[in-house]
Amino acid sequence: MENFDLTGLNEKIKSESTFIDKLKAELSSVIIGQDELINKLVIALLSNGHVFLEGVPGLAKTLTVSTLASLIDTQFQRIQFTPDLLPADLLGTLIYNPKDANFEVKKGPVFSNIILADEINRAPAKVQSALLEAMQERQVTIGESTFPLDEPFLVMATQNPIEQEGTYPLPEAQVDRFMFKILVDYPSETEELQILQRMGNITNHIEVKPVVSAAEILSARKVVDQIHTAENIQKYIVSLVMATRDPEQYGLNDLAPLISFGASPRASIFIATASKARAFVAHRGYVIPEDIRDVSRAILRHRILLTFEAEAEDVTTEDIITRIFESVPTP
Repeated sequence: MENFDLTGLNEKIKSESTFIDKLKAELSSVIIGQDELINKLVIALLSNGHVFLEGVPGLAKTLTVSTLASLIDTQFQRIQFTPDLLPADLLGTLIYNPKDANFEVKKGPVFSNIILADEINRAPAKVQSALLEAMQERQVTIGESTFPLDEPFLVMATQNPIEQEGTYPLPEAQVDRFMFKILVDYPSETEELQILQRMGNITNHIEVKPVVSAAEILSARKVVDQIHTAENIQKYIVSLVMATRDPEQYGLNDLAPLISFGASPRASIFIATASKARAFVAHRGYVIPEDIRDVSRAILRHRILLTFEAEAEDVTTEDIITRIFESVPTP
Protein backbone atom coordinates (compact mmCIF):
# COMPACT_ATOMS: atom_id res chain seq x y z
CA MET A 1 0.00 0.00 0.00
CA GLU A 2 2.66 2.47 -1.06
CA ASN A 3 1.70 6.16 -0.92
CA PHE A 4 -1.37 5.21 1.07
CA ASP A 5 -1.92 6.90 4.43
CA LEU A 6 -3.99 4.22 6.20
CA THR A 7 -3.73 5.87 9.63
CA GLY A 8 -5.02 9.20 8.35
CA LEU A 9 -7.83 7.49 6.44
CA ASN A 10 -8.86 5.46 9.49
CA GLU A 11 -9.17 8.70 11.45
CA LYS A 12 -11.43 10.14 8.73
CA ILE A 13 -13.54 6.98 8.72
CA LYS A 14 -13.84 7.06 12.49
CA SER A 15 -15.14 10.64 12.48
CA GLU A 16 -17.38 10.32 9.41
CA SER A 17 -18.96 6.94 10.24
CA THR A 18 -20.30 7.75 13.71
CA PHE A 19 -23.87 7.79 12.36
CA ILE A 20 -23.66 4.29 10.83
CA ASP A 21 -24.06 2.29 14.05
CA LYS A 22 -26.77 4.66 15.25
CA LEU A 23 -28.64 4.34 11.94
CA LYS A 24 -28.49 0.54 11.97
CA ALA A 25 -29.50 0.39 15.65
CA GLU A 26 -32.55 2.59 15.04
CA LEU A 27 -33.55 0.50 12.02
CA SER A 28 -33.20 -2.69 14.06
CA SER A 29 -35.43 -1.18 16.77
CA VAL A 30 -38.30 -1.20 14.27
CA ILE A 31 -37.36 -4.03 11.91
CA ILE A 32 -36.73 -7.43 13.53
CA GLY A 33 -34.34 -9.71 11.68
CA GLN A 34 -33.68 -8.75 8.02
CA ASP A 35 -30.04 -7.94 8.86
CA GLU A 36 -29.03 -8.54 5.23
CA LEU A 37 -31.65 -6.06 4.03
CA ILE A 38 -30.62 -3.40 6.56
CA ASN A 39 -26.90 -3.78 5.76
CA LYS A 40 -27.45 -3.55 2.01
CA LEU A 41 -29.67 -0.48 2.32
CA VAL A 42 -26.98 1.31 4.33
CA ILE A 43 -24.30 0.30 1.79
CA ALA A 44 -26.51 1.52 -1.08
CA LEU A 45 -27.01 4.82 0.70
CA LEU A 46 -23.24 5.29 0.99
CA SER A 47 -22.46 4.17 -2.56
CA ASN A 48 -25.19 6.16 -4.35
CA GLY A 49 -26.94 3.02 -5.63
CA HIS A 50 -30.59 2.17 -6.19
CA VAL A 51 -32.12 -0.93 -4.59
CA PHE A 52 -34.64 -3.47 -5.89
CA LEU A 53 -36.44 -5.44 -3.17
CA GLU A 54 -38.25 -8.67 -4.02
CA GLY A 55 -40.33 -10.66 -1.57
CA VAL A 56 -43.84 -11.85 -0.80
CA PRO A 57 -46.27 -9.40 0.88
CA GLY A 58 -45.94 -8.80 4.62
CA LEU A 59 -42.16 -9.03 5.01
CA ALA A 60 -41.73 -5.34 5.99
CA LYS A 61 -40.14 -4.20 2.70
CA THR A 62 -42.12 -0.95 2.63
CA LEU A 63 -41.77 -0.45 6.39
CA THR A 64 -37.98 -0.85 6.19
CA VAL A 65 -37.57 1.74 3.43
CA SER A 66 -39.97 4.24 5.02
CA THR A 67 -38.23 3.82 8.40
CA LEU A 68 -34.81 4.39 6.78
CA ALA A 69 -36.19 7.54 5.14
CA SER A 70 -37.53 8.75 8.52
CA LEU A 71 -34.05 8.36 10.03
CA ILE A 72 -32.52 10.65 7.40
CA ASP A 73 -33.30 14.35 7.48
CA THR A 74 -34.33 14.44 3.80
CA GLN A 75 -37.45 14.42 1.63
CA PHE A 76 -39.24 11.09 1.12
CA GLN A 77 -41.95 10.10 -1.35
CA ARG A 78 -43.83 6.82 -1.51
CA ILE A 79 -45.31 6.19 -4.96
CA GLN A 80 -47.81 3.35 -5.31
CA PHE A 81 -47.43 1.97 -8.84
CA THR A 82 -50.75 1.01 -10.46
CA PRO A 83 -51.79 0.03 -14.02
CA ASP A 84 -53.35 3.46 -14.64
CA LEU A 85 -50.28 5.44 -13.50
CA LEU A 86 -48.91 7.86 -16.12
CA PRO A 87 -45.33 9.13 -16.55
CA ALA A 88 -46.58 12.65 -15.74
CA ASP A 89 -47.86 11.36 -12.38
CA LEU A 90 -44.27 10.49 -11.58
CA LEU A 91 -42.16 13.18 -13.22
CA GLY A 92 -44.54 16.13 -13.41
CA THR A 93 -45.95 18.03 -16.37
CA LEU A 94 -46.50 21.43 -17.99
CA ILE A 95 -49.62 23.26 -16.83
CA TYR A 96 -51.07 26.25 -18.71
CA ASN A 97 -51.36 29.42 -16.64
CA PRO A 98 -54.06 31.62 -18.27
CA LYS A 99 -53.07 34.61 -16.13
CA ASP A 100 -49.58 34.79 -17.63
CA ALA A 101 -50.55 33.03 -20.89
CA ASN A 102 -47.67 30.56 -20.59
CA PHE A 103 -46.91 27.03 -19.44
CA GLU A 104 -45.51 26.37 -15.96
CA VAL A 105 -43.72 23.27 -14.74
CA LYS A 106 -45.54 21.28 -12.07
CA LYS A 107 -42.93 18.94 -10.57
CA GLY A 108 -43.92 15.39 -9.66
CA PRO A 109 -43.07 13.25 -6.62
CA VAL A 110 -39.78 12.06 -8.16
CA PHE A 111 -38.33 15.41 -7.07
CA SER A 112 -37.37 14.09 -3.66
CA ASN A 113 -34.36 12.42 -2.03
CA ILE A 114 -35.59 8.91 -1.28
CA ILE A 115 -38.24 7.41 -3.56
CA LEU A 116 -40.13 4.27 -2.61
CA ALA A 117 -41.54 2.79 -5.84
CA ASP A 118 -43.99 0.38 -4.25
CA GLU A 119 -44.96 -2.66 -6.36
CA ILE A 120 -43.10 -1.20 -9.33
CA ASN A 121 -44.11 -4.08 -11.63
CA ARG A 122 -47.80 -3.09 -11.44
CA ALA A 123 -47.29 -0.12 -13.78
CA PRO A 124 -46.73 -0.44 -17.55
CA ALA A 125 -43.27 -0.17 -19.07
CA LYS A 126 -43.64 3.49 -20.13
CA VAL A 127 -44.03 4.49 -16.47
CA GLN A 128 -41.16 2.31 -15.30
CA SER A 129 -39.00 3.70 -18.11
CA ALA A 130 -39.86 7.25 -17.01
CA LEU A 131 -37.61 6.57 -14.03
CA LEU A 132 -34.61 5.71 -16.21
CA GLU A 133 -33.29 9.24 -16.73
CA ALA A 134 -33.80 10.08 -13.05
CA MET A 135 -32.02 6.91 -11.90
CA GLN A 136 -29.06 7.14 -14.27
CA GLU A 137 -28.55 10.85 -14.93
CA ARG A 138 -30.00 12.20 -11.65
CA GLN A 139 -32.09 14.63 -13.69
CA VAL A 140 -35.62 14.91 -15.12
CA THR A 141 -36.70 16.43 -18.42
CA ILE A 142 -40.16 18.04 -18.59
CA GLY A 143 -41.02 19.64 -21.92
CA GLU A 144 -37.88 21.45 -23.11
CA SER A 145 -36.40 21.96 -19.63
CA THR A 146 -34.10 19.65 -17.68
CA PHE A 147 -34.00 19.79 -13.90
CA PRO A 148 -31.22 18.28 -11.74
CA LEU A 149 -32.33 16.19 -8.78
CA ASP A 150 -31.10 16.93 -5.27
CA GLU A 151 -28.51 14.62 -3.71
CA PRO A 152 -28.76 12.13 -2.19
CA PHE A 153 -31.24 10.59 -4.64
CA LEU A 154 -32.14 6.92 -4.21
CA VAL A 155 -34.88 4.82 -5.76
CA MET A 156 -35.92 1.81 -3.71
CA ALA A 157 -38.40 -0.35 -5.57
CA THR A 158 -40.42 -3.30 -4.27
CA GLN A 159 -41.83 -6.21 -6.23
CA ASN A 160 -44.04 -9.15 -5.30
CA PRO A 161 -42.72 -12.25 -7.13
CA ILE A 162 -45.76 -14.52 -6.62
CA GLU A 163 -48.40 -12.36 -8.29
CA GLN A 164 -48.34 -12.38 -12.09
CA GLU A 165 -51.83 -11.14 -12.99
CA GLY A 166 -51.93 -7.40 -13.65
CA THR A 167 -48.15 -7.02 -13.56
CA TYR A 168 -45.58 -6.00 -16.16
CA PRO A 169 -41.99 -7.30 -16.29
CA LEU A 170 -39.41 -4.55 -15.90
CA PRO A 171 -37.24 -3.73 -18.96
CA GLU A 172 -33.74 -5.20 -18.60
CA ALA A 173 -32.22 -1.74 -19.09
CA GLN A 174 -34.09 -0.50 -16.03
CA VAL A 175 -33.31 -3.53 -13.88
CA ASP A 176 -29.61 -3.01 -14.68
CA ARG A 177 -29.79 0.48 -13.15
CA PHE A 178 -30.40 -1.00 -9.71
CA MET A 179 -27.18 -1.63 -7.80
CA PHE A 180 -28.69 -4.35 -5.60
CA LYS A 181 -31.47 -6.85 -6.01
CA ILE A 182 -32.25 -8.05 -2.50
CA LEU A 183 -34.39 -11.13 -1.92
CA VAL A 184 -36.38 -10.57 1.27
CA ASP A 185 -37.15 -13.88 2.98
CA TYR A 186 -39.38 -15.03 5.84
CA PRO A 187 -38.18 -14.43 9.43
CA SER A 188 -37.04 -17.31 11.62
CA GLU A 189 -39.31 -18.74 14.32
CA THR A 190 -37.54 -16.72 17.03
CA GLU A 191 -37.76 -13.53 14.97
CA GLU A 192 -41.45 -14.12 14.25
CA LEU A 193 -42.11 -14.42 17.98
CA GLN A 194 -40.28 -11.12 18.56
CA ILE A 195 -42.35 -9.49 15.79
CA LEU A 196 -45.54 -10.74 17.43
CA GLN A 197 -44.50 -9.45 20.84
CA ARG A 198 -43.47 -6.05 19.49
CA MET A 199 -46.20 -5.47 16.90
CA GLY A 200 -49.08 -7.44 18.44
CA ASN A 201 -50.84 -4.40 19.94
CA ILE A 202 -53.25 -2.43 17.77
CA THR A 203 -52.09 0.93 19.09
CA ASN A 204 -48.39 0.07 19.02
CA HIS A 205 -46.42 2.47 16.83
CA ILE A 206 -42.67 3.05 17.14
CA GLU A 207 -41.66 6.65 16.45
CA VAL A 208 -38.21 7.32 15.01
CA LYS A 209 -36.43 10.63 14.56
CA PRO A 210 -33.70 11.61 12.09
CA VAL A 211 -30.20 10.58 13.20
CA VAL A 212 -28.27 11.71 10.11
CA SER A 213 -28.47 14.61 7.66
CA ALA A 214 -28.08 14.63 3.89
CA ALA A 215 -24.86 16.64 4.29
CA GLU A 216 -23.36 13.94 6.55
CA ILE A 217 -24.17 11.24 3.99
CA LEU A 218 -22.60 13.24 1.14
CA SER A 219 -19.53 13.90 3.30
CA ALA A 220 -19.25 10.18 4.15
CA ARG A 221 -19.38 9.31 0.43
CA LYS A 222 -16.24 11.39 -0.15
CA VAL A 223 -14.40 9.29 2.44
CA VAL A 224 -15.78 6.07 0.89
CA ASP A 225 -14.16 7.15 -2.41
CA GLN A 226 -10.77 7.29 -0.65
CA ILE A 227 -10.90 3.71 0.66
CA HIS A 228 -8.05 1.69 -0.81
CA THR A 229 -8.66 -1.15 -3.28
CA ALA A 230 -5.45 -3.05 -4.07
CA GLU A 231 -4.81 -4.09 -7.67
CA ASN A 232 -5.16 -7.82 -6.88
CA ILE A 233 -8.57 -7.05 -5.35
CA GLN A 234 -9.56 -5.11 -8.50
CA LYS A 235 -8.50 -8.07 -10.63
CA TYR A 236 -10.62 -10.36 -8.44
CA ILE A 237 -13.67 -8.17 -9.15
CA VAL A 238 -13.01 -8.32 -12.89
CA SER A 239 -12.53 -12.11 -12.75
CA LEU A 240 -15.89 -12.62 -11.01
CA VAL A 241 -17.69 -10.55 -13.64
CA MET A 242 -15.78 -12.12 -16.55
CA ALA A 243 -16.73 -15.59 -15.25
CA THR A 244 -20.39 -14.72 -15.87
CA ARG A 245 -19.59 -13.98 -19.53
CA ASP A 246 -16.93 -16.60 -20.28
CA PRO A 247 -17.29 -19.41 -17.71
CA GLU A 248 -15.05 -21.80 -19.71
CA GLN A 249 -12.08 -19.53 -18.98
CA TYR A 250 -12.48 -20.43 -15.30
CA GLY A 251 -13.08 -24.16 -15.76
CA LEU A 252 -16.88 -23.83 -15.60
CA ASN A 253 -17.61 -25.49 -18.94
CA ASP A 254 -20.97 -26.84 -17.74
CA LEU A 255 -22.24 -23.30 -17.06
CA ALA A 256 -21.71 -22.02 -20.63
CA PRO A 257 -24.98 -23.49 -22.03
CA LEU A 258 -26.89 -22.12 -19.01
CA ILE A 259 -25.93 -18.44 -19.31
CA SER A 260 -27.51 -16.38 -22.08
CA PHE A 261 -25.89 -13.06 -21.11
CA GLY A 262 -23.38 -12.24 -18.39
CA ALA A 263 -23.00 -9.12 -16.27
CA SER A 264 -22.09 -5.78 -17.85
CA PRO A 265 -19.16 -3.50 -16.86
CA ARG A 266 -21.67 -1.64 -14.67
CA ALA A 267 -21.53 -4.71 -12.39
CA SER A 268 -17.74 -4.32 -11.96
CA ILE A 269 -18.15 -0.64 -11.08
CA PHE A 270 -20.97 -1.36 -8.62
CA ILE A 271 -19.02 -4.17 -6.92
CA ALA A 272 -15.98 -1.91 -6.48
CA THR A 273 -18.07 0.96 -5.09
CA ALA A 274 -20.23 -1.19 -2.81
CA SER A 275 -17.14 -3.03 -1.49
CA LYS A 276 -15.64 0.30 -0.43
CA ALA A 277 -18.90 1.24 1.29
CA ARG A 278 -18.94 -2.08 3.16
CA ALA A 279 -15.36 -1.48 4.31
CA PHE A 280 -16.46 1.98 5.51
CA VAL A 281 -19.35 0.44 7.47
CA ALA A 282 -16.80 -1.92 9.06
CA HIS A 283 -14.64 1.13 9.92
CA ARG A 284 -11.83 -0.18 7.70
CA GLY A 285 -9.70 1.82 5.25
CA TYR A 286 -9.18 -0.91 2.66
CA VAL A 287 -11.22 -3.53 0.77
CA ILE A 288 -10.82 -7.26 1.48
CA PRO A 289 -12.20 -10.26 -0.51
CA GLU A 290 -15.00 -10.75 2.07
CA ASP A 291 -16.34 -7.30 1.17
CA ILE A 292 -16.50 -8.28 -2.49
CA ARG A 293 -18.23 -11.62 -1.91
CA ASP A 294 -20.73 -10.00 0.47
CA VAL A 295 -21.94 -7.41 -2.06
CA SER A 296 -21.42 -9.37 -5.31
CA ARG A 297 -24.35 -11.76 -4.98
CA ALA A 298 -26.92 -8.95 -4.74
CA ILE A 299 -25.23 -7.13 -7.64
CA LEU A 300 -24.91 -10.12 -10.00
CA ARG A 301 -28.20 -11.96 -9.41
CA HIS A 302 -30.26 -9.69 -11.69
CA ARG A 303 -27.53 -9.26 -14.30
CA ILE A 304 -27.09 -12.91 -15.29
CA LEU A 305 -29.70 -13.93 -17.86
CA LEU A 306 -30.37 -17.66 -18.04
CA THR A 307 -31.08 -19.81 -21.10
CA PHE A 308 -34.16 -22.01 -21.54
CA GLU A 309 -31.90 -24.97 -20.78
CA ALA A 310 -31.09 -23.55 -17.33
CA GLU A 311 -34.77 -23.01 -16.58
CA ALA A 312 -35.56 -26.55 -17.77
CA GLU A 313 -32.89 -27.93 -15.45
CA ASP A 314 -34.16 -25.72 -12.59
CA VAL A 315 -30.80 -23.93 -12.29
CA THR A 316 -31.00 -20.47 -10.71
CA THR A 317 -28.69 -17.47 -10.84
CA GLU A 318 -27.95 -18.14 -7.15
CA ASP A 319 -26.53 -21.58 -8.12
CA ILE A 320 -24.37 -20.02 -10.85
CA ILE A 321 -23.02 -17.28 -8.57
CA THR A 322 -22.14 -19.88 -5.91
CA ARG A 323 -20.21 -21.93 -8.48
CA ILE A 324 -18.35 -18.81 -9.65
CA PHE A 325 -17.39 -17.93 -6.06
CA GLU A 326 -16.05 -21.47 -5.60
CA SER A 327 -14.08 -21.49 -8.88
CA VAL A 328 -12.53 -18.02 -9.17
CA PRO A 329 -9.31 -17.92 -7.07
CA THR A 330 -9.50 -15.61 -4.07
CA PRO A 331 -6.54 -13.20 -3.70
